[in-house]
Amino acid sequence: MKLFTIGFTKSKAANFFQRLEVSGVRHVADTRLNRVSQLSGFAKQDDLKFFLEKLAGIGYSVQDVLAPTADILEAYRKKEIGWKEYADRYMTLLSVRRAEKRVDLNSLDHGCLLCSEATPDHCHRRLAAEYLADTVNGLKIIHL
Repeated sequence: MKLFTIGFTKSKAANFFQRLEVSGVRHVADTRLNRVSQLSGFAKQDDLKFFLEKLAGIGYSVQDVLAPTADILEAYRKKEIGWKEYADRYMTLLSVRRAEKRVDLNSLDHGCLLCSEATPDHCHRRLAAEYLADTVNGLKIIHL
């Protein structure tokens, strides 16, 4: 079972959609807290859903259970906490939410977790994928 992750910043729309198509992604799960920001460009929730379905035949859903809370995200962005504490708080949040019970595990196969960060290094989508991989045997994570 393959689970992909992708971010859209620093990416042109053509490259973003091509990476999804070439990899064989069948469904994108949006894990962002804010899905309609002006900074989102082509990745605003309604536009992204339309583009995914019409351009690539890829499904789209919102996975609020995998989004960070506003207070955790804001503390990290304001540099009140570092990456380690952010990651610890976020992983605890997923555990408290029992995210593995609330995500459709069947949709994970060739599914893709989406957020805004260009790379997975300091991004909650990587943490969410790792959390889910701990509960789903044989889940392989691939960062696009």
